[in-house]
Amino acid sequence: MKIHEYQGKEILRKFGVATPRGIPCFSVDEAVKAAETLGGKVWVVKAQIHAGGRGKGGGVKLAKSLDEVRSHANAILGMQLKTHQTGPEGQKVRRLLIEDGADIKKEYYVAALTDRATQKVAMMASSEGGMDIEEVAHKTPEKIIKVFVDPLVGLTDAQAKELANGIGVPEASQAQAIDTFKKLYTCYMETDASLAEINPLILEGNGNIKALDAKFNFDSNALYRQPEIVAYRDLDEEDADEIEASKFDLAYISLDGNIGCLVNGAGLAMATMDTIKLFGAEPANFLDVGGGATTEKVTEAFKIMLKNTKVKGILVNIFGGIMKCDTIATGVVTAAKETHLSVPLVVRMKGTNEDLGKKILAESGLPIIAADTMAEAATKIVAAVK
Repeated sequence: MKIHEYQGKEILRKFGVATPRGIPCFSVDEAVKAAETLGGKVWVVKAQIHAGGRGKGGGVKLAKSLDEVRSHANAILGMQLKTHQTGPEGQKVRRLLIEDGADIKKEYYVAALTDRATQKVAMMASSEGGMDIEEVAHKTPEKIIKVFVDPLVGLTDAQAKELANGIGVPEASQAQAIDTFKKLYTCYMETDASLAEINPLILEGNGNIKALDAKFNFDSNALYRQPEIVAYRDLDEEDADEIEASKFDLAYISLDGNIGCLVNGAGLAMATMDTIKLFGAEPANFLDVGGGATTEKVTEAFKIMLKNTKVKGILVNIFGGIMKCDTIATGVVTAAKETHLSVPLVVRMKGTNEDLGKKILAESGLPIIAADTMAEAATKIVAAVK
């Protein structure tokens, strides 16, 4: 789960990390009123979407008068903002953040994230703040400093100082930087985040350290114990089909291909998509119905896949372990009839009650194409689509 920048800053402030003052807005009039409330002579008008690179896409503007605040807010609110993270279709801007201007002397990058290789938390920092960290990693990897934190110990003063020294924080500001790094680590751990990123973390002209941006990703498996974070969820920023799938406990992700996939088990789903690509086609989705799929869940899965107008065929690939093949077969038949399926359907199933499942499919009267192996299934669906 992702949240907006202004929400991330609210979380950072709860953990004692300094941020500029800012007010979220949903209209142009609210934006002007927010600037009046903040006071001062310089404001930043920032688009709020779940993607980075907003500034390059025209979603962050400096305003030196209330008229400029109004003008920028009017231009940004409602725009289809395109960045390297939104894809070519862009994302509609429905929220703004009006924020105090900042006296930026230097920009840094810092983030806490899960490192599965070491089974620790990686604290990563760079002197090249404000840039895409992927670009820094590619062109100047030596400018990225990492320390690996034992979760039983936490981020130590020595590790935090290593980061501060490594990215060139001036001696007079190091105590603040170290304090910020430790608070960011605590925030990351206590919110069940999978990523807590500040880019840029700025050094102001007066020597203060401040978070000028905030990006958070949260472990969806832990949201049941983070109700305050769940309340931040913005469904406008999420794929409508993925939202619908989550209501039925289906793991669904939209992709760009034309072959819908319905599989039980994440590993088998990945292998199925790879096999489709191996035989010259592209999957239209990742869809894992899990080990406890019911007829209702399979029917809903079909409905969600078929909402995608690019889907020209469906491949069902089932391994009957906990899940019984006859249950899936019944679900497939029900779903095909209820959705008036008009695209080719290939079904491959192996495991518990396999023969009974195949019998249900064969006696359904539907033009279902049977397959015994993954290669055969992929070959048949690709041929049927072509």
